[in-house]
Amino acid sequence: MVSAVFHTPLAASAELQAQKLAHEKSSALSASTLVTVPSAPQKIPFDWSGVLLKALFPLVGLGLLVGLWGLATINSTTFPSPLETFKAAVTLFSDPFYSKGPNDQGIGWNILFSLERVAVGFGLAAAVGIPVGFMIGRFKVLNDMVSPLISLLRPVSPLAWLPIGLLVFKAANPAAIWTIFICSIWPMIINTAVGVQRVPVDYLNVARVLNLSEWTIIKKILFPAVLPYMLTGVRLSVGTAWLVIVAAEMLTGGVGIGFWVWDEWNNLNVKHIIIAIFVIGVVGLLLETALVAIAKRFSYDDV
Repeated sequence: MVSAVFHTPLAASAELQAQKLAHEKSSALSASTLVTVPSAPQKIPFDWSGVLLKALFPLVGLGLLVGLWGLATINSTTFPSPLETFKAAVTLFSDPFYSKGPNDQGIGWNILFSLERVAVGFGLAAAVGIPVGFMIGRFKVLNDMVSPLISLLRPVSPLAWLPIGLLVFKAANPAAIWTIFICSIWPMIINTAVGVQRVPVDYLNVARVLNLSEWTIIKKILFPAVLPYMLTGVRLSVGTAWLVIVAAEMLTGGVGIGFWVWDEWNNLNVKHIIIAIFVIGVVGLLLETALVAIAKRFSYDDV
Protein backbone atom coordinates (compact mmCIF):
# COMPACT_ATOMS: atom_id res chain seq x y z
CA MET A 1 0.00 0.00 0.00
CA VAL A 2 2.88 2.32 0.77
CA SER A 3 4.53 1.74 -2.61
CA ALA A 4 1.30 2.40 -4.42
CA VAL A 5 0.95 5.70 -2.66
CA PHE A 6 4.45 6.86 -3.70
CA HIS A 7 4.54 5.50 -7.31
CA THR A 8 1.27 6.90 -8.53
CA PRO A 9 2.25 10.64 -8.45
CA LEU A 10 5.54 9.84 -10.22
CA ALA A 11 3.75 8.01 -13.00
CA ALA A 12 1.24 10.81 -13.38
CA SER A 13 4.03 13.38 -13.53
CA ALA A 14 5.89 11.40 -16.19
CA GLU A 15 2.73 11.05 -18.23
CA LEU A 16 2.08 14.80 -18.04
CA GLN A 17 5.65 15.54 -19.11
CA ALA A 18 5.35 13.19 -22.08
CA GLN A 19 2.10 14.83 -23.14
CA LYS A 20 3.73 18.26 -22.86
CA LEU A 21 6.67 17.19 -25.05
CA ALA A 22 4.30 15.71 -27.63
CA HIS A 23 2.28 18.93 -27.67
CA GLU A 24 5.45 21.03 -28.17
CA LYS A 25 6.58 18.80 -31.05
CA SER A 26 3.17 19.06 -32.65
CA SER A 27 3.20 22.85 -32.31
CA ALA A 28 6.70 23.07 -33.78
CA LEU A 29 5.72 20.81 -36.65
CA SER A 30 2.65 22.87 -37.45
CA ALA A 31 4.67 26.09 -37.21
CA SER A 32 7.35 24.77 -39.56
CA THR A 33 4.66 23.60 -41.92
CA LEU A 34 3.15 27.06 -41.95
CA VAL A 35 6.54 28.64 -42.61
CA THR A 36 7.50 26.38 -45.48
CA VAL A 37 4.22 26.63 -47.35
CA PRO A 38 4.70 29.41 -49.93
CA SER A 39 2.00 31.99 -50.17
CA ALA A 40 0.28 32.47 -53.48
CA PRO A 41 1.61 35.53 -55.35
CA GLN A 42 -0.76 38.43 -55.40
CA LYS A 43 -1.51 39.75 -58.85
CA ILE A 44 -1.29 43.50 -59.13
CA PRO A 45 -4.06 44.69 -61.43
CA PHE A 46 -2.92 46.62 -64.49
CA ASP A 47 -3.74 50.30 -64.27
CA TRP A 48 -5.70 50.72 -67.47
CA SER A 49 -7.17 54.00 -66.28
CA GLY A 50 -3.70 55.49 -65.82
CA VAL A 51 -2.61 54.41 -69.29
CA LEU A 52 -5.76 55.79 -70.88
CA LEU A 53 -5.38 59.05 -68.97
CA LYS A 54 -1.78 59.46 -70.18
CA ALA A 55 -2.82 58.78 -73.76
CA LEU A 56 -5.92 60.96 -73.59
CA PHE A 57 -4.29 64.39 -73.48
CA PRO A 58 -1.83 63.76 -76.36
CA LEU A 59 -4.71 62.43 -78.46
CA VAL A 60 -6.80 65.48 -77.61
CA GLY A 61 -3.92 67.76 -78.62
CA LEU A 62 -3.43 65.88 -81.88
CA GLY A 63 -7.16 65.97 -82.58
CA LEU A 64 -7.21 69.72 -81.92
CA LEU A 65 -4.35 70.22 -84.39
CA VAL A 66 -6.08 68.17 -87.08
CA GLY A 67 -9.36 69.97 -86.42
CA LEU A 68 -7.79 73.41 -86.82
CA TRP A 69 -5.99 72.20 -89.92
CA GLY A 70 -9.26 70.95 -91.38
CA LEU A 71 -11.07 74.22 -90.63
CA ALA A 72 -8.29 76.25 -92.21
CA THR A 73 -8.36 74.22 -95.44
CA ILE A 74 -12.11 73.92 -96.01
CA ASN A 75 -12.11 76.26 -98.99
CA SER A 76 -8.40 76.06 -99.84
CA THR A 77 -7.29 75.05 -103.32
CA THR A 78 -3.54 75.17 -102.67
CA PHE A 79 -3.09 73.64 -99.23
CA PRO A 80 -4.27 70.01 -98.81
CA SER A 81 -6.79 69.00 -96.18
CA PRO A 82 -6.10 66.34 -93.50
CA LEU A 83 -8.15 63.76 -95.40
CA GLU A 84 -6.28 64.32 -98.65
CA THR A 85 -2.96 64.12 -96.83
CA PHE A 86 -3.99 60.91 -95.10
CA LYS A 87 -4.95 59.29 -98.40
CA ALA A 88 -1.58 60.33 -99.87
CA ALA A 89 0.20 58.87 -96.82
CA VAL A 90 -1.58 55.54 -97.24
CA THR A 91 -0.48 55.40 -100.87
CA LEU A 92 3.05 56.52 -100.01
CA PHE A 93 3.60 53.99 -97.24
CA SER A 94 2.06 51.14 -99.19
CA ASP A 95 5.46 50.77 -100.91
CA PRO A 96 8.05 52.81 -98.95
CA PHE A 97 11.10 50.91 -100.28
CA TYR A 98 10.65 51.06 -104.02
CA SER A 99 13.67 52.01 -106.13
CA LYS A 100 13.41 53.41 -109.66
CA GLY A 101 16.83 54.96 -109.93
CA PRO A 102 19.29 56.93 -107.78
CA ASN A 103 17.01 59.97 -107.56
CA ASP A 104 13.66 58.18 -107.35
CA GLN A 105 13.44 56.00 -104.25
CA GLY A 106 10.79 55.40 -101.61
CA ILE A 107 10.55 57.39 -98.43
CA GLY A 108 11.80 54.41 -96.43
CA TRP A 109 15.14 54.41 -98.26
CA ASN A 110 15.46 58.17 -97.81
CA ILE A 111 14.93 57.89 -94.04
CA LEU A 112 17.48 55.07 -93.79
CA PHE A 113 20.10 57.02 -95.75
CA SER A 114 19.60 60.06 -93.51
CA LEU A 115 19.87 57.91 -90.37
CA GLU A 116 23.05 56.35 -91.75
CA ARG A 117 24.65 59.77 -92.23
CA VAL A 118 23.56 60.82 -88.74
CA ALA A 119 24.96 57.63 -87.23
CA VAL A 120 28.37 58.03 -88.92
CA GLY A 121 28.74 61.72 -88.14
CA PHE A 122 27.44 61.32 -84.61
CA GLY A 123 29.66 58.30 -83.96
CA LEU A 124 32.76 60.20 -85.08
CA ALA A 125 31.75 63.16 -82.89
CA ALA A 126 31.34 60.87 -79.87
CA ALA A 127 34.69 59.19 -80.50
CA VAL A 128 36.42 62.59 -80.53
CA GLY A 129 34.24 64.76 -78.29
CA ILE A 130 33.95 62.55 -75.21
CA PRO A 131 37.73 61.99 -74.75
CA VAL A 132 38.40 65.67 -75.44
CA GLY A 133 35.78 66.60 -72.85
CA PHE A 134 37.47 64.33 -70.29
CA MET A 135 40.86 65.93 -70.94
CA ILE A 136 39.49 69.50 -70.83
CA GLY A 137 37.73 68.85 -67.54
CA ARG A 138 40.67 67.00 -66.05
CA PHE A 139 43.53 69.38 -66.90
CA LYS A 140 43.13 73.08 -66.18
CA VAL A 141 45.87 74.15 -68.60
CA LEU A 142 44.11 72.39 -71.47
CA ASN A 143 40.81 73.91 -70.38
CA ASP A 144 42.28 77.41 -70.50
CA MET A 145 43.66 76.74 -73.99
CA VAL A 146 40.61 75.16 -75.61
CA SER A 147 37.65 76.88 -73.92
CA PRO A 148 38.03 80.17 -75.88
CA LEU A 149 38.10 78.23 -79.16
CA ILE A 150 34.95 76.32 -78.22
CA SER A 151 33.21 79.55 -77.21
CA LEU A 152 34.17 81.03 -80.59
CA LEU A 153 33.16 78.11 -82.83
CA ARG A 154 30.11 76.71 -81.03
CA PRO A 155 27.66 79.53 -81.99
CA VAL A 156 28.48 79.15 -85.70
CA SER A 157 25.55 77.76 -87.68
CA PRO A 158 26.19 74.12 -88.67
CA LEU A 159 25.30 74.87 -92.30
CA ALA A 160 28.12 77.39 -92.43
CA TRP A 161 30.51 74.42 -92.20
CA LEU A 162 28.95 72.71 -95.23
CA PRO A 163 30.93 74.65 -97.89
CA ILE A 164 34.14 73.78 -96.02
CA GLY A 165 33.19 70.11 -96.24
CA LEU A 166 32.41 70.37 -99.94
CA LEU A 167 35.75 72.08 -100.53
CA VAL A 168 37.75 69.50 -98.59
CA PHE A 169 35.94 66.26 -99.50
CA LYS A 170 34.77 67.15 -103.04
CA ALA A 171 31.57 65.12 -102.53
CA ALA A 172 28.14 65.74 -101.03
CA ASN A 173 27.86 62.67 -98.78
CA PRO A 174 31.10 63.16 -96.76
CA ALA A 175 30.36 66.90 -96.62
CA ALA A 176 26.98 66.16 -94.98
CA ILE A 177 28.64 63.77 -92.54
CA TRP A 178 31.24 66.44 -91.76
CA THR A 179 28.42 68.90 -90.99
CA ILE A 180 26.82 66.40 -88.62
CA PHE A 181 30.18 65.81 -86.95
CA ILE A 182 30.92 69.48 -86.35
CA CYS A 183 27.46 70.28 -84.98
CA SER A 184 27.32 67.19 -82.74
CA ILE A 185 30.71 67.49 -81.10
CA TRP A 186 30.16 70.65 -79.04
CA PRO A 187 27.42 69.41 -76.65
CA MET A 188 29.41 66.24 -75.90
CA ILE A 189 32.63 68.14 -75.21
CA ILE A 190 30.96 70.74 -73.00
CA ASN A 191 28.76 68.36 -70.98
CA THR A 192 31.55 65.84 -70.45
CA ALA A 193 33.97 68.56 -69.31
CA VAL A 194 31.39 70.02 -66.91
CA GLY A 195 30.76 66.55 -65.47
CA VAL A 196 34.47 66.00 -64.84
CA GLN A 197 34.83 69.41 -63.19
CA ARG A 198 31.92 68.67 -60.83
CA VAL A 199 33.43 65.49 -59.40
CA PRO A 200 33.95 66.09 -55.63
CA VAL A 201 37.52 67.10 -54.83
CA ASP A 202 37.59 64.67 -51.89
CA TYR A 203 37.38 61.74 -54.30
CA LEU A 204 40.40 62.96 -56.23
CA ASN A 205 42.32 63.62 -53.02
CA VAL A 206 41.72 60.05 -51.91
CA ALA A 207 42.95 58.87 -55.31
CA ARG A 208 46.17 60.85 -54.84
CA VAL A 209 46.68 59.41 -51.35
CA LEU A 210 46.22 55.88 -52.71
CA ASN A 211 48.59 56.74 -55.58
CA LEU A 212 46.11 55.56 -58.22
CA SER A 213 47.07 55.72 -61.87
CA GLU A 214 45.33 58.17 -64.21
CA TRP A 215 43.55 55.34 -66.01
CA THR A 216 42.24 53.96 -62.70
CA ILE A 217 41.00 57.42 -61.70
CA ILE A 218 39.15 57.75 -65.00
CA LYS A 219 37.69 54.25 -64.86
CA LYS A 220 36.74 54.06 -61.18
CA ILE A 221 36.00 57.68 -60.22
CA LEU A 222 35.49 59.99 -63.18
CA PHE A 223 33.55 57.79 -65.60
CA PRO A 224 30.77 56.71 -63.16
CA ALA A 225 30.29 60.31 -61.99
CA VAL A 226 30.45 61.85 -65.47
CA LEU A 227 28.17 59.30 -67.19
CA PRO A 228 24.88 61.20 -66.60
CA TYR A 229 26.41 64.44 -67.94
CA MET A 230 27.87 62.58 -70.91
CA LEU A 231 24.53 61.02 -71.79
CA THR A 232 22.88 64.43 -71.64
CA GLY A 233 25.42 65.69 -74.16
CA VAL A 234 24.77 62.66 -76.35
CA ARG A 235 21.02 63.29 -76.28
CA LEU A 236 21.44 66.94 -77.23
CA SER A 237 23.87 66.02 -80.00
CA VAL A 238 21.52 63.49 -81.58
CA GLY A 239 18.67 66.00 -81.65
CA THR A 240 20.90 68.61 -83.25
CA ALA A 241 22.27 66.13 -85.78
CA TRP A 242 18.80 65.08 -86.92
CA LEU A 243 17.79 68.72 -87.35
CA VAL A 244 20.88 69.58 -89.36
CA ILE A 245 20.89 66.59 -91.70
CA VAL A 246 17.54 67.61 -93.22
CA ALA A 247 18.83 71.08 -94.10
CA ALA A 248 22.19 69.73 -95.29
CA GLU A 249 20.53 67.23 -97.62
CA MET A 250 18.38 69.98 -99.11
CA LEU A 251 21.58 71.73 -100.18
CA THR A 252 23.69 68.73 -101.18
CA GLY A 253 21.07 66.61 -102.95
CA GLY A 254 21.33 62.86 -103.40
CA VAL A 255 19.24 60.43 -101.36
CA GLY A 256 17.88 61.45 -97.97
CA ILE A 257 14.77 62.76 -96.31
CA GLY A 258 15.92 66.38 -96.73
CA PHE A 259 16.52 65.96 -100.44
CA TRP A 260 13.19 64.13 -100.72
CA VAL A 261 11.37 67.11 -99.19
CA TRP A 262 13.08 69.53 -101.57
CA ASP A 263 12.37 67.31 -104.56
CA GLU A 264 8.68 67.14 -103.62
CA TRP A 265 8.63 70.93 -103.39
CA ASN A 266 10.03 71.14 -106.91
CA ASN A 267 7.16 68.89 -107.95
CA LEU A 268 4.69 71.10 -105.99
CA ASN A 269 3.54 68.04 -104.04
CA VAL A 270 2.57 69.76 -100.78
CA LYS A 271 0.89 66.64 -99.40
CA HIS A 272 4.17 64.71 -99.44
CA ILE A 273 5.95 67.64 -97.79
CA ILE A 274 3.46 67.59 -94.91
CA ILE A 275 3.89 63.82 -94.60
CA ALA A 276 7.67 64.26 -94.52
CA ILE A 277 7.35 66.85 -91.73
CA PHE A 278 5.41 64.37 -89.61
CA VAL A 279 7.89 61.59 -90.41
CA ILE A 280 10.87 63.75 -89.47
CA GLY A 281 9.17 64.67 -86.21
CA VAL A 282 8.33 61.06 -85.36
CA VAL A 283 11.87 59.82 -86.07
CA GLY A 284 13.36 62.64 -84.00
CA LEU A 285 10.94 61.89 -81.16
CA LEU A 286 11.88 58.21 -81.20
CA LEU A 287 15.59 59.02 -81.08
CA GLU A 288 15.04 61.45 -78.23
CA THR A 289 12.84 59.02 -76.28
CA ALA A 290 15.33 56.17 -76.64
CA LEU A 291 18.23 58.27 -75.37
CA VAL A 292 16.17 59.70 -72.50
CA ALA A 293 15.27 56.15 -71.45
CA ILE A 294 18.96 55.18 -71.53
CA ALA A 295 19.97 58.29 -69.57
CA LYS A 296 17.38 57.60 -66.86
CA ARG A 297 18.94 54.21 -66.17
CA PHE A 298 22.20 55.85 -65.14
CA SER A 299 22.65 58.21 -62.25
CA TYR A 300 25.32 59.03 -59.72
CA ASP A 301 23.62 56.85 -57.08
CA ASP A 302 23.67 53.77 -59.32
CA VAL A 303 27.45 53.41 -59.20
